[in-house]
Amino acid sequence: MTRLGIIGSGSIGAGLASLASAAGHDVRIANSRGPESLAGLVAELGPGVQAATVEEAAAFGDLTILAVPLSAYGSLPIQELSGRTVLSTGNYYPSRDGRIPELDSLDLTTAEYESTVLPGAVIVKAFNNIVAHHIPSLARPAEAQDRSGMAVFGDSTEAKQLVAQVIGDLGFDAVDCGPLAESWRTEPESGAYTLVYAADSEGFSSDYTADPGAPVPADRLRELVAASTRAKVAEREF
Repeated sequence: MTRLGIIGSGSIGAGLASLASAAGHDVRIANSRGPESLAGLVAELGPGVQAATVEEAAAFGDLTILAVPLSAYGSLPIQELSGRTVLSTGNYYPSRDGRIPELDSLDLTTAEYESTVLPGAVIVKAFNNIVAHHIPSLARPAEAQDRSGMAVFGDSTEAKQLVAQVIGDLGFDAVDCGPLAESWRTEPESGAYTLVYAADSEGFSSDYTADPGAPVPADRLRELVAASTRAKVAEREF
């Protein structure tokens, strides 16, 4: 059993907490509104999930998962996260987060930028290239033939191994895709962003919540990540 702290109680945070609970892990979940606001959600997620403060979730157990907007990273508890493996699921969306020159210029990937905002944390990037409702719909047991891959980026082999183990427990095959400097390959507008998991990519943008998702085997995901291209954020449409 792994002990996980999850900061963020939206669709991604709650979805990962639910899968972790089903896998038998001990989970502490937090949001900016405080533990009392999570009573109803915790009751839905399963017996392995308890509400916590942000500081408690940041320091809890073996791994901290961040499922909050990039604009909220600056308010996270740096001391509690320092020295810990931190799985970041976030992306940079200028329309939501405001313009960040280091990301607009491509000087840094989002994950590398997060490392500067959270000094001391060992950032690993995963679950940022899949929409929230596809996470539970595509999760499969280890023996399933239609199990999907999940790209993992990080600069620490030990940290990536821990994250890979958790990803496997949650229902996906972890695919080591390289260091944080390569994590742009699954960022928005890349070739390995959310559409790779869509059952109907042509209709995805019009009603993406209705799309059930389609499995992406680990080998196919590895090919898509390797072939991914990069666009300057300033050239994107939002």
